[in-house]
Amino acid sequence: MARGATLDPPLPPGIGGLRARWYALRARIIADPRFQRWAAGFPLTRRIARSNTRALFDLCAGFTYSQTLFACVRLDLFGLLSDGPVPGAALAHRMGLSPEAGTRLLKAAASLGLIRGLPDGRYLLADLGAALIGNPAIGRMIEHHALLYDDLRDPVALLRGEAGPTRLGGYWPYALGDGAALEAASVASYSGLMSASQALIAADILEAYPMRRHRCLMDVGGGEGAFLAAAGRLAPALQLRLFDLPAVAHRATEQAGRAGLAGRFQAFGGSFLSDPLPPGADAISLVRVVHDHGDATVRILLKAVHAALPPGGRLILAEPMSGTPGAEPVTDAYFGLYLLAMGSGRCRTVGELTALLSEAGFRRSVEVATRRPLLTRLLVSTR
Repeated sequence: MARGATLDPPLPPGIGGLRARWYALRARIIADPRFQRWAAGFPLTRRIARSNTRALFDLCAGFTYSQTLFACVRLDLFGLLSDGPVPGAALAHRMGLSPEAGTRLLKAAASLGLIRGLPDGRYLLADLGAALIGNPAIGRMIEHHALLYDDLRDPVALLRGEAGPTRLGGYWPYALGDGAALEAASVASYSGLMSASQALIAADILEAYPMRRHRCLMDVGGGEGAFLAAAGRLAPALQLRLFDLPAVAHRATEQAGRAGLAGRFQAFGGSFLSDPLPPGADAISLVRVVHDHGDATVRILLKAVHAALPPGGRLILAEPMSGTPGAEPVTDAYFGLYLLAMGSGRCRTVGELTALLSEAGFRRSVEVATRRPLLTRLLVSTR
């Protein structure tokens, strides 16, 4: 079993029931308005009470925070500050806002740690805003989230399956079928977004796992080939293959030519739901692919990968995984609702993925530590 597959050790008999009763009692006490008022004033509980109050308010106000960020990205506020401090009035003018609206946005952005105000009325980048300058793909994802927010206008209807067609479902059309008949226009937007957002993920994977040990890498569901291009730069002798929907594979071939990889790059168009994966690669990667699909589809995919690999070949599976300490809101809240709106998939634990890999015939699966497990964790399985 992979390292980390067991997330919680089994509790001794009776301990689980005691814990549940304690949590239930605790919840009843905290729900009492008299206790809340007392805790907010008592010196030993005051800090905890105020922290919880702030946390609850942040949950209520979270949409306004994300929309503040969205406005900053859309108006290129961080780009305007990339060369140093700028007076607030000048920023408002450059963003096309009135002085009053500009001040409102700048104060909101400063309160969220995106920018920093100076005593003389100028503003400059704070740490979070500076990080966005260094990762332009994050800005594209922030703008893309307008679709998600639209789909979440009525989350109860979405959870009950009463929301009808979603905008994310239309944006990711392969989630609603095998996608083999999709045309170039249908895949251009999401393929470009995934390529742009791949840089951070690819760097973490390739730092953790040495691709030079392999002769040929095939990236399944590899989009326009961003991960393969990164792997190819680190391993100059590595032969590169890509398998994706026909319209996507065509775009990947064009990108590989522009990147100077045409001599060692080959793209295959098809659907893993109905087409076998081409043999010949001694390593196959699935980067942010498995969590897009339900268990039945994942079983088909993993069996296809197993059949395409030679004995001893490796499957490199990388994506956000449920149960990652400190990342639970990312996998269970964000991806939980995002994938629901998309129409397919869920984040799985290391244990769930290991079980699916074993069922597909892989004899050993090991987790390899990555620099930022919140963004991606890595399982390497041996055929």
